[in-house]
Amino acid sequence: MTGKAPLYNRLALIGVGLIGSSIARASRLQNVAGSIVATARSPATRRRIAELGLADQVVETNAAAVAGADLVIVSIPVGACGEVAREIGPYLAPGATVSDVGSVKGAVVRDMAPHLPANAHFVPAHPVAGTEFSGPDAGFAELFVNRWCILTPPDGTDAAATEKLATFWRALGANVETMTPDHHDLVLAITSHLPHLIAYTIVGTAAELGEVTRSEVLQFSAGGFRDFTRIAASDPTMWRDVFLANKDAVLEMLGRFNEDISALTRAIRNGDGEKLFEHFTHTRAIRKGIVQIGQDSPAPDFGRPHPDLPHTPLPKPYAGE
Repeated sequence: MTGKAPLYNRLALIGVGLIGSSIARASRLQNVAGSIVATARSPATRRRIAELGLADQVVETNAAAVAGADLVIVSIPVGACGEVAREIGPYLAPGATVSDVGSVKGAVVRDMAPHLPANAHFVPAHPVAGTEFSGPDAGFAELFVNRWCILTPPDGTDAAATEKLATFWRALGANVETMTPDHHDLVLAITSHLPHLIAYTIVGTAAELGEVTRSEVLQFSAGGFRDFTRIAASDPTMWRDVFLANKDAVLEMLGRFNEDISALTRAIRNGDGEKLFEHFTHTRAIRKGIVQIGQDSPAPDFGRPHPDLPHTPLPKPYAGE
């Protein structure tokens, strides 16, 4: 985008954690916004945003942030989106696009839409990207490269506004897909929300084992458990709100998961090796498919770096007695 006019004249970021700060960094790099104004609930966070130079202007209130902005992105836990929409609604510029980054869309549409004026364009979004870290220091411009951003415009949303936001996300490196809010929530319930719930549960179970000490759990964390702990380190406020906001889809997928667990339990109890082999073969093929479409690294050990083998002097040749 360098050398071309920015897509948006003024980008307002409400909430500047991992996702918000990554949007700010990538937007600067790609010149998709003429200027960036940001705000956050905490004065300490606002100071840090200014120190990092993530925005041209850091303001104290949500209303001040959206004044004159033609793109507003709300990057906060989904449970707080409705109240923020109520705050900013009267101050939005005519024709402004309002979006978010939450991983639940049905609840966001229900909570935010009633507070937004008819002359604003509401295009909810979910960049399916992240790490286990949070805060303005955690972001980086490349976070969205080759990741999906799902747009879920409600019925009647201006098509040009939706396509312009899609162009914005593509400029940040993302692949863009559009679907209804309810379908999004069903898809993400199985691909993201249920895995997080399982990770939190497994790590919690390990922490409560009486027969295995905490030090042993930490010391002998193999790849599988180690990856669960990474997922379970995600922001607790965000995930509390996700499960409450998407409870119907999560409960449906959790019910299906429990049925599958029961089937595998019976196979193990009955020594049904054929059933286990068939199931593991099927799931292995899914993993290969994820790698083939470029959504993960094909490198051994999931691309983790490995240290060099320590140099140990070879023993002297045995010379006999």
